[in-house]
Amino acid sequence: MTYLDYSATTPISLEALDTYVRVSKEYIGSVRENNVLGEKSKKLLIETTKEISNMFNVMDSEIIYTSGETEANNMALIGVALANIKRGKHIIVSKLENSTIYNICEYLESIGYEISYVDNDRDGLVSFDDLKRLIREDTILVSIGAVNSETGVRQPLKMLRQIIKKENPNTIFHSDLSEAIGKTSVNFRDIDLGSVSSHKIYGPKGIGFLYKNSQVKMTPLMYGSKNPNFKPGIPPLPLIVSMKVALKDAIKEIEKRERYITLLNERIVSKLENLEGVKINKTKYSIPHILSLSFDKVDARILAQSLANREFYVECKEENVIAGSVMAIYNDLERSKSYLRISLSHLTTVLEINRFLEVFELEYMKQKNLIGG
Repeated sequence: MTYLDYSATTPISLEALDTYVRVSKEYIGSVRENNVLGEKSKKLLIETTKEISNMFNVMDSEIIYTSGETEANNMALIGVALANIKRGKHIIVSKLENSTIYNICEYLESIGYEISYVDNDRDGLVSFDDLKRLIREDTILVSIGAVNSETGVRQPLKMLRQIIKKENPNTIFHSDLSEAIGKTSVNFRDIDLGSVSSHKIYGPKGIGFLYKNSQVKMTPLMYGSKNPNFKPGIPPLPLIVSMKVALKDAIKEIEKRERYITLLNERIVSKLENLEGVKINKTKYSIPHILSLSFDKVDARILAQSLANREFYVECKEENVIAGSVMAIYNDLERSKSYLRISLSHLTTVLEINRFLEVFELEYMKQKNLIGG
């Protein structure tokens, strides 16, 4: 099997899995219990949170554990919207976000909030001028993902924050970091809120966290216990410690891994760009880990299935679902419909890529010949 869908999810690392098993066995007490076992678990939770906060140079209290990216995004957008309703009901998002952001925005619109969508340029970067134009006195939140999951375009968070704060110092800046952590460097001080998911960085599924700057006001979405305020219930200690192990490894050799993945990316591009009807969806701001393709006259879903039949796994959209960021960048409906994504990892081998390219060309040409292309 050759797995090339690492931006969807990643396999848990052996170290993270071993940690999960060990903590599950050795730390059976709840951190809510006032006994020896509870104190032992509480101590490990405090130590783990401290390690995570140190990795990103933030305070322990600014880490809120969630079940993953989706919950963190809900907590950030809805929590901020409810807490700041007296200041305004205007929110800005980009046209390059994942579906969870748009689904949350639809809900917020249904209860009276106004959503504006900032334009981007031909390279996929958010338009600074349009962002400036959209920010108003009643703009309470801007949400722009750090790295787009379809085209890999990386946004300049520091510059965006400077623009936002200059136009309205009270506007809060949220970023979904789930496609950025472990792939490229991220400075949490460039944002006010940031969503992180463990399963994108070779950690366990079902755990993540929201970074919340201590100055940000946010209304809890769930209730049941007083501490922590934003996430009631017993913290899943084995998941949290296992995520910490994955995070530590993910940020350890980012530059070295990125150089290797860049070579793999370039190898794929140099081969596929010569195939008639293949379009490469990348710009100069795309990170190498994510590479998407579009096709003339070839159905991406059929091609993806034919690759899966040969045990090569990539991502494509469901029928009648478009790649929104491809549409936002290229303004081409057909291109955004016939979309297939290859996402790479430091675990991907050159041998796997060579074999993938052979099989891809064979299956692609087979389909192209069937339709007489």
